[in-house]
Amino acid sequence: MTYEEIRKNEEVCELIKKGNENLGILGYTDHSRAHCTLVAKQAARILTKLGYSEKEVELVKIAAFMHDIGNAVNRRNHAEYGAILANDILKETDMSIKDRMTVVSAIGHHDESSGGATDVVSAALIIADKTDVRRNRVRQKPRESFDKHDRVNYAVTAAKLKINQEKKEIALNLQLDTNICTMYEYFDIFLGRMMMCRGAAEFLGVTFKLTANGAKVL
Repeated sequence: MTYEEIRKNEEVCELIKKGNENLGILGYTDHSRAHCTLVAKQAARILTKLGYSEKEVELVKIAAFMHDIGNAVNRRNHAEYGAILANDILKETDMSIKDRMTVVSAIGHHDESSGGATDVVSAALIIADKTDVRRNRVRQKPRESFDKHDRVNYAVTAAKLKINQEKKEIALNLQLDTNICTMYEYFDIFLGRMMMCRGAAEFLGVTFKLTANGAKVL
C-alpha cells in the first residue's frame, strides 16, 4: 500500500469529503483534501529533513492524508473514530500489521484533546497538522459572521515552517494582521496546539519555536 494508492482510494476520499461537509455546517475551517494533502507533504518534509527512512516518510504521508476521516462520524473523538476507520480500510490492503498499527496509532493520537506523540510518525503528523494555519482555510462567508477560529486563521497573512537539522530546530514563523485578530486571541485558541507541537518536536530530538510578527513567543 502506497501513499498514491491511498490518495486514490474511493472510501478514503469520500470520508474526507463527508467530514469536511459536516465541519462546514458546524462552522469549522477547511478540512478538505487540500488540508490533508498539505499536511502529508509537510509531515514528509519534516521526516525527510531530519534524516528518517523512506519507509517512515511513506507511512507518515498515508497517516496524514487519512488523519481527519473520523470527522465523517463526528467531530468529537474524530481522531479515535478515524483510527478505527483507517484500520478497517488498511486491513484490506497488503500493508503489514506493524505498519498498519503505526498509521492507526498516529491518527488516533493527533488531536490535542486526547493525544500526543508516541513515535516519529505521530510526531511529524502532529506538527504538520497543528501548524497548518492560513487565511484560505476560512470558508467563504461574510466577514461579520467569522467566529474566533475564522478570525485567527484569516489574520495569518504568511506562515512558514522551517526545519533545521543542524540546529535541531523546527520553527513556525507567522505574520499576523493584529487588526483582525489580537495576539491574545491567537494564543487563546492555539496555545494548546503549539505546546503539543513542542512535545512532538522533543520526540524527534529537536526543539519547536514559534515567532509571530518577528517576535519569539514560544
